Amino acid sequence: MPMIHLHPLLQSFRSTTHLKQAHARLLKLDPFPFDGRAAAHLFSLYFHSPCPDLSYAYNILAALHCPAPFHWNSLIHSISASKSPTQALSLFRSMLHRGLKPNNHTFPCLLKSCPSLLHLAMIHAHVVKAGLDADPYIQSALIHMYSAKDLIAARQVFNACSKAQTFCWNAMIDGFIKNGELDLARAVFDRMESRDVISWNTMINGYAILGYLDQAKQLFVEMPQRNVVSWNCLLAGYAKCGEVDGARRTFEEMPSRDVISWNAMLSCYSQNGHSVEALVLFDEMQCAGLKPTDATLVSLLSACSHIGALSQGECIHAFIKNNGIELDTILSTALVDMYAKCGRIAEASKIFHSIKHKDVLAWNAIIAGLAIHGLVDEALSLFDEMVKSCARPDDITFVAVLSACSHAGMVEEGRWLLTSMKGCYGIDPKVEHYGCIIDMLARAGLLEEAMELTQVMPMQPNAQAWGALIGGCRIHRNSDVAEEVGKQLLDLQPKHSGSFCVCSADTSSSPISMPQQIDGKKPRH
Repeated sequence: MPMIHLHPLLQSFRSTTHLKQAHARLLKLDPFPFDGRAAAHLFSLYFHSPCPDLSYAYNILAALHCPAPFHWNSLIHSISASKSPTQALSLFRSMLHRGLKPNNHTFPCLLKSCPSLLHLAMIHAHVVKAGLDADPYIQSALIHMYSAKDLIAARQVFNACSKAQTFCWNAMIDGFIKNGELDLARAVFDRMESRDVISWNTMINGYAILGYLDQAKQLFVEMPQRNVVSWNCLLAGYAKCGEVDGARRTFEEMPSRDVISWNAMLSCYSQNGHSVEALVLFDEMQCAGLKPTDATLVSLLSACSHIGALSQGECIHAFIKNNGIELDTILSTALVDMYAKCGRIAEASKIFHSIKHKDVLAWNAIIAGLAIHGLVDEALSLFDEMVKSCARPDDITFVAVLSACSHAGMVEEGRWLLTSMKGCYGIDPKVEHYGCIIDMLARAGLLEEAMELTQVMPMQPNAQAWGALIGGCRIHRNSDVAEEVGKQLLDLQPKHSGSFCVCSADTSSSPISMPQQIDGKKPRH
């Protein structure tokens, strides 16, 4: 039976597994079943399946005697949306070697696969060679990609666009916004002869994500027609500015909501300390019949972390397992953070070590977790392992390891780490890092050295740093330093409770030796 007659049957399949089984049976009946139309049907069905196997698709392409541009374009499109989009460039080269000419359907997806400005310029040259540089969809893709790498080139492409091509103007507005050029984006927006809902949404979202909530609200009010994306942009603006009440009010006023709306509200609650409200909202989301996404689960796990809700966190983990949700790096890191902050450091460590591609956030989560639990040697050991890997420590990493050194009394290690921040990693220490060192020195009784550090650090110490120094004075009975610190703390925060502890400090302080200088030498473990 010709494959074209089996098209209605093939359409009923819901997975690539079923399609592969059907394909195998057809090959068994006829080793050479492919004609142009039949292959087109199989390709169309295959690439609209939930999870296409790209290597299998390439084998289908290779089996065709004379694959048409449609077949190549279908595979390029799928590869460009995969986790290895640059492979689309190799496929494009193979297409050219076969003597096929790319068309207007080839380039939009191919342009999105370019990893560098050089690759982008090369594909742009092929666009010009094919005489397709005036195609509006290709122009839009060029503007989008150039905006991330060369804004001047993006503007040159845009200047050649017709005023009637609204989506090209939208692409330029988005490009300016992503480069922080709000004024230029607004200038393009104001020059548009006709705007669609995407134009308005892009501009509102730009104001919202960059923290200009008043301008976002004004534009939202002026908008002639809104959709759910418009409301989501405004909701994200409230969340970005930490205005929880405004976000909730917007959420309640929405005429319709999608999963992005719920995720934005959940994230707003989670990031602003309203963890209980986040968990309650998730119950409402489930009652509304919406399926949670990875973003939903990350926000929920963050909420559980903040309030130590282990049982709820375990339920979310069970939900992930029971629904076969793949644990990517982001979701795994959220689980590591949740278990670490809820007292299950062994489970956190187990999940961390199962992550295939560990980024800096994953390393930070486990190092901070180990430090919180007093497992300082393990935390520093993982820090050394992190340094040897491709992940580069950031300022949050150093807060975690310096805090660990402080609580363990590892003064030499702490000194070396502070010095290495700038010397080895080019990271300027912030007030939090100096605060950890001050706390470490105060705990160790090196109060004068800690006081000296407050005078030479490039910014004013915060209340936490002065409070740590006060605590050290009480422990080591040094009223002279305590009195000076108390004055500083009282000036900074008159109502700070630590300032009142100065009066009770014992005046019979024990002798303190002169401080050691930070020499930048790494200590021996």
